[in-house]
Amino acid sequence: MKFGAQLVNYTCTWDDTLEVIQTIQAGRWNSLWWSDHFLVPADQAAWNKESLEGWSVVTAAAAITKGLELGVLVTGNIYRNPALLAKMAVTVDQISHGRYVLGIGAGWFKAEHEAYGIEYPKLKERCDRLEESLDVITALFALEPGQTANYKGKYYSLNNSPMNPPSVRRPRVPILVGGNGEKRTLKTCAKYADVCNIDFAHPGGVDVFEHKMEILNKHCDDLGRDPSEIKRTMTIPIRITDDEAVAKTELTRRPWALAGEPSYIIDLIGQYFDAGLEEIMLSSVPTKKVHFDRINSEILSAFD
Repeated sequence: MKFGAQLVNYTCTWDDTLEVIQTIQAGRWNSLWWSDHFLVPADQAAWNKESLEGWSVVTAAAAITKGLELGVLVTGNIYRNPALLAKMAVTVDQISHGRYVLGIGAGWFKAEHEAYGIEYPKLKERCDRLEESLDVITALFALEPGQTANYKGKYYSLNNSPMNPPSVRRPRVPILVGGNGEKRTLKTCAKYADVCNIDFAHPGGVDVFEHKMEILNKHCDDLGRDPSEIKRTMTIPIRITDDEAVAKTELTRRPWALAGEPSYIIDLIGQYFDAGLEEIMLSSVPTKKVHFDRINSEILSAFD
C-alpha cells in the first residue's frame, strides 16, 4: 500500500510549497506530484490567481528530496513537443537519480489553450496526438548513447535524434497514462504505460475503479500484453473533518470523495486497496503543512 500527494500549485507560493515538500519528505509518503496547468483549473474568476508551473516545481523538488518518486499528474500532451518532453523527463530523472515518472494525458482545459495561443484540437485528434507522442517518447527512451531514432508520423517526427544522457532508472523513465476514457485512454494506457492513473476528480467509487480495471485488462488481452505489467493507481480528493455538516456538504457535491472522519476515510481507502489499487494519490488539499501533517498522522499511519 503506497500513498502519493498531488500538491495544489495554485493560490499558493513557492515558500508554501517548499514547506509542504519538506513535510512530505518527513512523512510516510511514496510519491509527490503536481498538475500541469497555466491557469487555475477552476471557474474564470480564479484564472488570474497565483499559478506555479508544474514542471518547474517538480524539477526543483527533484534537487531537494530523497527517496520520493516525483511527477506531473499529468502533463498535457499538446503543450510540448514530445521529443522535448522526453528530454525534460530524462533530465529530471537525472537530477532525481532515477525517481521521475512521466505522467501524460491528452489535455482538457480549453481556456488555457486559448489564453496562451495553444492549439486545442477536437477530442479525437487530441487522443491521436497522445498516441503518436507516446510512439516518439518510447522510441527516444529506448536509446543508448550513440544511438539515434527516426520517426515520421502525422503530427510529429524524429530525424536521427539522440537521447544522451539516458535515464538513470532502467530500462526507462516509467510512463504513467492518466485519464478515465474507456475506448481510447485506457487502450493507450494498455499499449504504452507502466502506470495507469484513474482520476476521481471525476465521478468515481470502488465499483467504478473495479470497472475501469476490467476495461484495462481487456485492452491488455486484446494487445497481447500481461496486465500485471501495469501499476494501478488513482487520484482522489481528500478532506478530513470531524464536522458532520461539512462532510455531508462535501459528499453531496462529490459522493465518492474521501471526506469525513479519519475512520471513514481509512475504511474507504482500504476498500480500494482490496480492489487491486497499488497506490493512491491524495489531492485537493490546500498547500499548507498542517493539512499534510494530519493526513500523515491520522490516515497514513493506519496502514503501517
